[in-house]
Amino acid sequence: MTTLRAAARRASAVGLALTACLTATPAMATAATAAPDRDGGAAASGTGLDRYYHQRIDWRSCVLGPDDAPGRELEKAGARCADVTVPLDYTDPKGRTLTVAISRIKATDTRHRVGPLLLNPGGPGGSGLAVPALIRPAMKEAGALYDLVGMDPRFVGRSNALDCGWSVGPSFRSAGPDRASFERQVAFQKGLADKCRATNGKVLPYITTRNTARDMDVIRGALGERKLSYLGFSYGTYLGTAYTQMFPGRYDRVVLDGALDPSRYNSRLFKGVEKENDQALADWAGWAAARHGTYGLGRTRAQVLATVNRIVEASSRRPLTVGTAPDVFRLDSSQTPFVINSGLASDTEEDRKALGEQVSVLAKAADGQPTRLSPQFAAVLRLGLTSEGSPAGSMQSAILCGDVAAPRDPEQYWQDIERSRAAHPLFGPLTNNIGACAFWDRPREEPTQVRHDTPALIVAATGDPRTPYTGSVSLHQKLPSSKLLTLKGANRHAIYGMYGSTCVDDTVNAYLATGKLPATDRTCIKQND
Repeated sequence: MTTLRAAARRASAVGLALTACLTATPAMATAATAAPDRDGGAAASGTGLDRYYHQRIDWRSCVLGPDDAPGRELEKAGARCADVTVPLDYTDPKGRTLTVAISRIKATDTRHRVGPLLLNPGGPGGSGLAVPALIRPAMKEAGALYDLVGMDPRFVGRSNALDCGWSVGPSFRSAGPDRASFERQVAFQKGLADKCRATNGKVLPYITTRNTARDMDVIRGALGERKLSYLGFSYGTYLGTAYTQMFPGRYDRVVLDGALDPSRYNSRLFKGVEKENDQALADWAGWAAARHGTYGLGRTRAQVLATVNRIVEASSRRPLTVGTAPDVFRLDSSQTPFVINSGLASDTEEDRKALGEQVSVLAKAADGQPTRLSPQFAAVLRLGLTSEGSPAGSMQSAILCGDVAAPRDPEQYWQDIERSRAAHPLFGPLTNNIGACAFWDRPREEPTQVRHDTPALIVAATGDPRTPYTGSVSLHQKLPSSKLLTLKGANRHAIYGMYGSTCVDDTVNAYLATGKLPATDRTCIKQND
């Protein structure tokens, strides 16, 4: 899943909150049609969906106005934007419709053009509209072969963004130190679910991965393409897996980076990744100890970890006050583990420095000292702890809760928390905590099952603290024709084009350029890249 820091950085760099309305450049697309597949993928012919698959796409400027930095970046990269019409409910194609916002940077090597490459950054609910401009440089020569297509999934960003009116962002919280704090979480999470039901109850049943995959196929058809290539990160790997299973024969080249095990996909995605997060924290603590003069967190790894524990314990006694007006935040023991965890998705020097600065601020607050926040840390806290993050949090929960039913009984969560707490005192109560999905209406469809082999390239880091390496291994085993590209020695979530691994980037680009998977699974070593 995407981290707060990554989301905040993208928000400031490319402005994920976009709206649609621009001048038109018409382009006609003819749709490829086929009968529905046996896994429930909607198709055009004979199902009432022809008008969606055969719709006209009007390509327009991506720039909304003078302050639209993301639109300008897309424009600078040569992108055009459009809206694609899809049904809210694929079983009722004559009913309510939605618009899905897409962007496209056309292939420049038209002689060797492969086709469209649809991109998804993860989330769930991440905006993908700006991704073509971000990923194009990493693709090098391979990028010229593709029409790079970004998409804001249904109810995200320009695609009529969902907002339940929450006072917070993502609902991911720790259960805290005791039963009383857990009971407060039960009430808190129920309140979030009730708020979504009250404000958006009519559309919640249709905010699912399977419907997003159906939207992808409508986009394929509206573009006039027989097949769609795909590059997805994090949750985007599950979306890509769902598409290949629902629409076998309609995809070409597939790259899944930081893969989720589809058999483990549910609303409690972090349950079971405590070990990876403990290791990522310990590795970061060793890094911070070597820089005690800068951050003042301890001269040894053990001392830095003790400082982290002291922060969490202090926040359980009284909320920590951080920042100065207008950015003042109060963090209790349900929030401090969440904030610390949000900084562990990457072990780059830049990200480790950011976490060092943040933990230093929290340590001062735990001692009752006044603190000042960097603009970056303030953005992280606003996105996670205020209504500014409500659209992202609402959408993330809507997809997870709409895909797979969650356990209803709070006692089951409490037992999981207590079992995990002894071995993982910081992250056990976080990853096993109850969430809003415990109070959501049950999904209308069963989760996607892997029934079709897919010759995909799966990319994974051994120390991934978000989607653990075991998930990529499991997906690789379920897809016998796939190949696994492993980056050894990195505590990193999402690698290709973002981590600076020449070995990984070159291998992915070679596959995208030729369509030929590596002959065998391949391992890249972080230190030797």
